[in-house]
Amino acid sequence: MKQPKSKRVSSERAKKKRVRGLLRGTLIVIGVAAALLAAGFLDRDTGVGHWLDLRRDAAAAKARTSELEAHIASHEHEAAALRSDPLAIEGAIREDLGLARPGEWVVREEGLTSLRNP
Repeated sequence: MKQPKSKRVSSERAKKKRVRGLLRGTLIVIGVAAALLAAGFLDRDTGVGHWLDLRRDAAAAKARTSELEAHIASHEHEAAALRSDPLAIEGAIREDLGLARPGEWVVREEGLTSLRNP
């Protein structure tokens, strides 16, 4: 059994109206989300800008940590040598005091506060 033409037309119109309403609502939601995202990017004190600043700071802290760990490792290596190697002990003492063995020359650069390498 077929529906009368007028009922089919009205149900098709209702469907189209629902689809247009759903589409309009979806576009409004997308527009609001885009506006909020743009506000997050543009405001450096909160949101995405703040998060990006924190990521940059964290990366700098990791790099500094790696640098300091390498520095500590070199000092630990030097300390181990000073505990066990008599030549390392002698070299450190002569370097700190600016002494030389007979026949050696000590060369000093002006403006240095320490003879040790930084």
